[in-house]
Amino acid sequence: MSRVSIQTQDFDVSGELAALRAGDGRVGAVCCFVGTVRERSDGADVASMELEHYPGMTEKSIEAMIDAALERFDLYGVRVIHRVGLLAPHDQIVLVAVTSAHRGESFQACEFLMDYLKTQAPFWKKEQTPGGARWVDARESDDAALTRWGVRAAPMAG
Repeated sequence: MSRVSIQTQDFDVSGELAALRAGDGRVGAVCCFVGTVRERSDGADVASMELEHYPGMTEKSIEAMIDAALERFDLYGVRVIHRVGLLAPHDQIVLVAVTSAHRGESFQACEFLMDYLKTQAPFWKKEQTPGGARWVDARESDDAALTRWGVRAAPMAG
């Protein structure tokens, strides 16, 4: 099972979690985060969200994030799926899942990876609203979340 998938198709959370922990008797905790497209963002209705990325570069960046998480936390498995293309409100965008012996490591690692993804992964998001299309930038709160891990947010190209 690969650690990272960038794909247009939806994913099955329970199937992914079962595969991540399959046959590993050490696992005592599984933690996951699933991000979805909101109906409203920054006060405007969202008709759709389009996500773009650089194939190859994006996967390499996320693999580096996973390596950083494995250095910080005692994990057994990690799985990150991020969708690209045109998505509608309520669609799943991202899955971050980790396994470990204990819940504390799992919760922290999952949050660390999501904070890293929100600020450092090379994705570009464009929302369609009644006022027209607009690009979505990382929020200051996302950068602050990354900073609390002792990681400085690198400026994103784009």
